[in-house]
Amino acid sequence: MNTDVVIIGAGPAGIFTAIEMLRRGSKQKIVIVEKGQSIENRRCPKDKTKQCVGCKPYCHITTGFSGAGAFSDGKLSLSYEVGGDLPSIIGEEFAQETIDYTDKIYLEFGADEHVEGLGNTEAVKDIRKRAIQAGLKLVDCPIRHLGTEKAQDIYLAIEKYLLANGVEILFGHQCINVILEGDVCRGVTVSDGKKNFDIFSSHTVVATGRRGADWLEKICAEHNIAHQPGTVDIGVRVEVRNEVIEKVNQVLYESKLIGYPKPFKNKVRTFCQNPGGFVSQENYDNDLAVVNGHSYKDLKSDNTNVSVLCSHNFSIPFNQPIAYAQKVGELTNMLGNGHILVQRFGDILDGKRTWQKELAQSNVRPTLPDAVAGDITAAMPYRAMTNIINFIQAADVVVPGFASSETLLYSPELKFYSNRVKMDEELNTNVRGLHCLGDSSGWTRGLMMASAMGVLMGRKLAENEA
Repeated sequence: MNTDVVIIGAGPAGIFTAIEMLRRGSKQKIVIVEKGQSIENRRCPKDKTKQCVGCKPYCHITTGFSGAGAFSDGKLSLSYEVGGDLPSIIGEEFAQETIDYTDKIYLEFGADEHVEGLGNTEAVKDIRKRAIQAGLKLVDCPIRHLGTEKAQDIYLAIEKYLLANGVEILFGHQCINVILEGDVCRGVTVSDGKKNFDIFSSHTVVATGRRGADWLEKICAEHNIAHQPGTVDIGVRVEVRNEVIEKVNQVLYESKLIGYPKPFKNKVRTFCQNPGGFVSQENYDNDLAVVNGHSYKDLKSDNTNVSVLCSHNFSIPFNQPIAYAQKVGELTNMLGNGHILVQRFGDILDGKRTWQKELAQSNVRPTLPDAVAGDITAAMPYRAMTNIINFIQAADVVVPGFASSETLLYSPELKFYSNRVKMDEELNTNVRGLHCLGDSSGWTRGLMMASAMGVLMGRKLAENEA
């Protein structure tokens, strides 16, 4: 098969590359290769079974058109300060301009016009004051909340738009390798599960998301694609009653707190806050179960969940941060017999495990019903666990009750975007014709920044055509 542009992965970065090419009037043939299914064919059986059944060959929550975005919390962070390090390549001002432009595209496809976190200046000042007192930094980022269920409608509209405008999407196809001739990429080898075949192209865009970060790391090593180990995030998902955090929810919707707690002073941050949300499970390769959070527009719970992530940076001689995080996750899964572990914060401080009957006696009832009560400290590295405990206690100054004995901690929460592909301000790698975008590239973290990076790529490819 021959094409002008082949895009590996139909997540936000990949699909927005195609969208922008079409908006710029590009006549180039575009082929998107996606391991999963179309948005209308993505179904999580847990809606009926009430527990994860370990779908094979992949998890429908993380794989398919729109990637994990359509089945997560569906939040667009509208500030360049949130979502990764792309601004360090293209500049902060240009990054913000691109985010604003990308946001308008989402609105065209049906995103809610309401933006969370605007106004309430005095209330935000009070929250920031308490954050400073706790030794934390507050990043008050405007949020456009798509909602887990509404996001699926938006991405379905995008899928139909791409197909209607001639973009070919190969669902159920997995990229095996890239095709290189010297320092030039000529395309990719893909498989439909029965046979392998080559797709030759002038430009190859790899946008495989967090799920594909490990695969991209191996590809980079095999073909000498310039890259370096980046940051890996290991943490927990914290769940509290809405009453505990309702002021922050009302004022900011999502409070992004950053700290460097003693004694190790690693960066620890909150991420993906879901007011009235639900803790969820995602499955990665090799049956790795990790925790995440969903936030619906209409369906609400009595709880709010938020991720607390500890950042780790490794140096010589170690260069496998993704594998490190996976091992932590595997050990935690082992203790939970393949399930997500949950433990009360008070039990962690008391040095005891949590028992299932104790969860039933608490004010905070788990929104992940098949999570297994246990001891996450038996699997979590000491450094990470100490950082997380100290951060939660500091956050209690900002949100009184956050460090309550009944606060729930789910594990493992892992973010696989640690391999960082080296590129210039034009998003070129050291291999001609090969571009790496989104979370798998190591430069973005989240829907909006990945989408914006896709917009820049699409613009570049369309301009090169002219």
